[in-house]
Amino acid sequence: MGGVFDPIHYGHLFTAEEARVEFKLDKVIFVPCRQPAHKRANDISAPEDRYLMTVLAITNNQFFEVSKVELNRPGPSYSIDTIKEFLKKYNHGVKIFFITGADAFLEVDSWYKSDKLIRLCQFVAATRPGYDLNKLDQKFKKIIKIMEIPALSISSTDIRRRVREGKSIKYLLSQEVEEYIDKKGLYRKM
Repeated sequence: MGGVFDPIHYGHLFTAEEARVEFKLDKVIFVPCRQPAHKRANDISAPEDRYLMTVLAITNNQFFEVSKVELNRPGPSYSIDTIKEFLKKYNHGVKIFFITGADAFLEVDSWYKSDKLIRLCQFVAATRPGYDLNKLDQKFKKIIKIMEIPALSISSTDIRRRVREGKSIKYLLSQEVEEYIDKKGLYRKM
């Protein structure tokens, strides 16, 4: 499960756990990206902060891990490079499920080498309120598994806005991540 995770929240965690159970996955590896290809670097928190928040958020689930594969690679983070690295690491002996939100998958055509990427892994698109997967190109409808997620309308963007405005973020993310954000003073000035 790749993403910016700025910050990671219960919507991410619930989606990962739901995918793990529904598709009988051995584990879910969270992959915070170093520099998302679709966002300016100065619009996101430092990679190490996002990594540490992800580590804090997953500690109570034995089936979750966090990988620094994209954080250790310079330049923009491309999903195809990460999938190839995981395939190499596991000697091509595993089936990789790429878990993402439906909103992100609607833009898959614009991803770097997306035609090759969709042949290397099984995509799982988690539906969120307000996103219509009927907009997908027919070729993509055949290669994804759609996972229905209850109406968890939590977004990292909203959490950052709430922190900036001095509003509560309790129950949107783990207490450990909330404490980390407060301790580091993240999102107060953006």
